[in-house]
Amino acid sequence: MDVSKIKNPKFLKKMSVNQMTDLAGDIRSFLIEKLSKTGGHLAPNLGVVELTLALHKIFNSPTDKLVWDVGHQTYVHKILTGRGDRFDTLRQFNGLCGFPKRNESEHDVWETGHSSTSLSAALGMAVARDLKHEHFNVVAVIGDGALTGGMALEALNDIGHQKRNLIIILNDNEMSIAPNVGALHNMLNRIRSANKYTRAKEDLEYLMKKIPAFGGKLASVAERLKDRLKYLLVSGVFFEELGITYLGPVDGHNLNALIDNLNYAQKRKGPVLIHVLTQKGKGYRPAELDEIGTWHGTGPYKIESGAFIKPVAAAPAYSKVVNDILQELARKDKRIVVVSPAMVVGSKLEGFAKEFPDRLFDVGIAEQHAATFAAGLATQHMKPVLSIYSTFMQRAYDQILHDICRQNLNVVIAVDRAGLVGADGETHQGVFDVGFLRSLPNLTIMMGKDENELRNMIFTALRYDQGPIAVRYPRGNGIGAVISKSPTEIPIGTWEILRDGHDASVLAFGPMLQPALAAAKQLEGEGIHLKVINARFIKPLDERMLSELAEQEAPVLTVEEGILAGGFGSSVLEYMHDKGFHNLIIERMGIDDCFVAHGSVKELLASVGLTSERIGSKIKSMVRMKSGKNKIRRVITS
Repeated sequence: MDVSKIKNPKFLKKMSVNQMTDLAGDIRSFLIEKLSKTGGHLAPNLGVVELTLALHKIFNSPTDKLVWDVGHQTYVHKILTGRGDRFDTLRQFNGLCGFPKRNESEHDVWETGHSSTSLSAALGMAVARDLKHEHFNVVAVIGDGALTGGMALEALNDIGHQKRNLIIILNDNEMSIAPNVGALHNMLNRIRSANKYTRAKEDLEYLMKKIPAFGGKLASVAERLKDRLKYLLVSGVFFEELGITYLGPVDGHNLNALIDNLNYAQKRKGPVLIHVLTQKGKGYRPAELDEIGTWHGTGPYKIESGAFIKPVAAAPAYSKVVNDILQELARKDKRIVVVSPAMVVGSKLEGFAKEFPDRLFDVGIAEQHAATFAAGLATQHMKPVLSIYSTFMQRAYDQILHDICRQNLNVVIAVDRAGLVGADGETHQGVFDVGFLRSLPNLTIMMGKDENELRNMIFTALRYDQGPIAVRYPRGNGIGAVISKSPTEIPIGTWEILRDGHDASVLAFGPMLQPALAAAKQLEGEGIHLKVINARFIKPLDERMLSELAEQEAPVLTVEEGILAGGFGSSVLEYMHDKGFHNLIIERMGIDDCFVAHGSVKELLASVGLTSERIGSKIKSMVRMKSGKNKIRRVITS
């Protein structure tokens, strides 16, 4: 079947299981072929083909609400809801989004890119349905990794309390981005091997109904017997104790079993959880054999061999630079430990994990816990490094504020994926952290101009004992800077001049220094001499250098790969205003009040105006403005 021509999922209602099995094969072939060119979340989607087909056969989307957790496993859902003809544009600029998108289709009823939100959203929809006296099903699909998130557990607690009609699909493939960890994961392992419980419970209920005049003491004994049966056959019975009917485990690749259980679930009153066992990457051997999450999200690859197609990079990835300096320093200092919320592979910490397995703590998808856990380590004079993506750090804001900064604890926050990240789009762009971290007392924030300076910053941060430090670094590879043999300490709050000039100054940090330097070179040919300053400390500012710039009275432009509101440029404006430098021309360049969509980083930078050409144009405008002001002053003076 040509799956690119599917317009809506209604045709599944008339399909036999054999026909759906053939369609599952066609969808897998389609995904493997399309993603080999665009990249994307291959393994998660290959694992949910039969599950998605069964959901759309039994339920009537969009009347019935299908709520996907994380959302990276919705490619099959997108195909079945009429978007297969756009898969050549998947995760491309102005193309199909890699996550659910409400303005993309009426079938996408919930947008997400972070884990553990589906259960709360689904309960909200179910409550709204009941208050409005409407009738439709609400189905939440959540993975075993996302279930460990604190928000999911909070929602389970409320779902069991409210007793609304709600179906939860626990998609259990034993992996999230990387192998899952923790006690909940171990509990699911036990449940996987305890599938006799559901059948035995139903058999007991059937027998009880056959007993005449069933009641009184006999009924009480039978209920106690059912309870004992749970503890006999299922270790933990976590969900039933919360008041949620448990069904499973169910083979997630057996369409008959899926359809039977979904039909049964929608007839039950109250919340029901179907525990579905799937194989991540099913149907593509390289993805099936993956044990560390390499095929969770990929770039383009060769279908036949499974080899990834990557541009040859002379420079190491920034994440790898961080791992390497941490390993180097940890050999000399046993107090250095690393905490990661399920991102060991994503942040390239495998080397540290292998060399120091007892000093790297993967706490699962639990960013809040990770931050406070690191704080607890710091109280005992350890040197914790919290390695976390900028976008996921948003989830731990209160813990960073309340538990780390307020207590002025020596925690190093290694902020990975700081800035625009590209194809993952709105939910993953790391452009908000400067704005929400800058206001926190006691916190130092810095970002290096290249991989060598990043290395020096990690070294500096681990030697600093005056409070927490956030070290930001971007996704991708460095610029090819020469790595010094030994790291050196950088004086806190100091900037450096990379290129001198007297007509105007640019203050930038991280990747934005490259277009700033390119603009300076272009402007020199036009007779404008631009000073480029590496404002590597976002907080504290280099007040001495700012005062010197104010006294020189040349225009100042701040450039940042982040949201302007409350960002680095705002802090410069605040300083100049507070110090009374009101006549200085200051402009800011950054990202306006918006969410940045998906595409390549180069395309996104162009779309938000952060290019060398735009920087050069802005500088010329500011220089002309300064010249005009000087003419006015001369006229007034004369």
